[in-house]
Amino acid sequence: MATLIRGKISNKLSNAATAVSNKSTAKVSGMFARMGFQAATDEEGLGFASCDDLDYDHRQGMQMDILSSDEIGGEGGGDGGGLEGDSHYQRDGTGPPLSASKDGSSNNELSEVKPKITAWEAGWNVTNAIQGMFVLGLPYAILHGGYLGLFLIIFAAVVCCYTGKILIACLYEEDEDGQLVRVRDSYVDIANACCAPRFPTLGGHVVNVAQIIELVMTCILYVVVSGNLMYNSFPNMPISQKSWAIIATAALLPCAFLKNLKAVSKFSLLCTLAHFIINVLVIAYCLSRARDWAWDKVKFYIDVKKFPISIGIIVFSYTSQIFLPSLEGNMQKPSEFHCMMKWTHIAACILKGLFALVAYLTWADETKEVITDNLPPTIRAVVNLFLVAKALLSYPLPFFAAVEVLEKSFFQDGGRAFFPDCYGGDGRLKSWGLTLRCILVVFTLLMAIYVPHFALLMGLTGSLTGAGLCFLLPSIFHLKLLWRKLQWHQVFFDVSIFVIGGICSISGFIHSMEGLIEAFKYNIEE
Repeated sequence: MATLIRGKISNKLSNAATAVSNKSTAKVSGMFARMGFQAATDEEGLGFASCDDLDYDHRQGMQMDILSSDEIGGEGGGDGGGLEGDSHYQRDGTGPPLSASKDGSSNNELSEVKPKITAWEAGWNVTNAIQGMFVLGLPYAILHGGYLGLFLIIFAAVVCCYTGKILIACLYEEDEDGQLVRVRDSYVDIANACCAPRFPTLGGHVVNVAQIIELVMTCILYVVVSGNLMYNSFPNMPISQKSWAIIATAALLPCAFLKNLKAVSKFSLLCTLAHFIINVLVIAYCLSRARDWAWDKVKFYIDVKKFPISIGIIVFSYTSQIFLPSLEGNMQKPSEFHCMMKWTHIAACILKGLFALVAYLTWADETKEVITDNLPPTIRAVVNLFLVAKALLSYPLPFFAAVEVLEKSFFQDGGRAFFPDCYGGDGRLKSWGLTLRCILVVFTLLMAIYVPHFALLMGLTGSLTGAGLCFLLPSIFHLKLLWRKLQWHQVFFDVSIFVIGGICSISGFIHSMEGLIEAFKYNIEE
């Protein structure tokens, strides 16, 4: 009897020791896996947001390993637990399925508690995207479009809201029970699905090229606006706008050494609040001069040569489609996405329309490309310094995103990569990879020097990539993927948006390019 009792106690102690060993092994394995995967994320990817997903997957993977080891007791060895822990973090996403817990719950049930954003938080992100500092060019659009420019601000808000919704609809398909299931995760996935099976990756390449162009042009615009604002803030200083652009770029060179955006992201909220305060100051000054508003200057005529550029400016100020699939996938209640899109675009439409109209009424025909240049010298210097700080702090975001897309497309695409990896085996950036980043910074400077025209560059970007990503591609994808389920009025809307968007894009692109070529020739001659 005593021998039997001692045997049972020995077995229990052995099982307990094995379970503890399994837990420790799983934790250590998960820790090393997390470190390796985190390093890859910081070096290869943008997106501090995806780091949260990795951390969550790490915690859940570790938890499932522990539950599994508890369930099997001493039957499984510590090595097996360690191997399973490592398999969760293979960079290609392969590995055995996760085990279940004692009560039979699966990892899918545990994933329900994954932290996600509310509709208000999603709306804040969309608002930041469509209410940025580029609204400073909207009064210039009213200068060349009059009341038609105001109508386009409203029309662009309606169309961008609609195309955002149909883009999200392309992420879903019905299963056998008629329930909508999310089968795609990004804009690139939608594009590839439309081009399959003949050209399964063509659509993704088109979207990536458009995204790179838009991100690089955004960087150029930040350099242009920094040089423009500093030159107009201190006109008496013997420094030209080109020299100010060079000084701004010198401050931006450290961006080439960025491995992640955690440090930069801390300034995001401060930049947004600063820009909101600047808008309030501009509107307050305009309201103080309400008695002198030139209502007779706002007419229904348009400048045929310059109005297409204004269309691009307005469209560019609403671009947010590229990140909407990721945003909707991270919402607590995806069903609230449509409502969120409505109130964010209604708010943007009202604020942009009022800002553009009030600013134009104040300065009328003297309205400049960047409206803060019209302010009195004392106020202008303070406001412009805040805007320059915001522009310089905002530059790393599109720059790093462009670098990420370029590196993944040309340097880190496995066997299909055109060039060797920019990173060594230890995860450090190679010298020639750093050189490529510096070249990209210098390229944005050269473009800002030779084409220092904020409105032209903004109009070109809006006409080319803005109209493509916001108007043309969502309409095509919606018709291609959901043709059989669409009602006649939806087909009519999609076709109309495609035709109107195509006309606006072509006309805006042609006129913007003509202006840019003239400006480029003028600067070359100088």
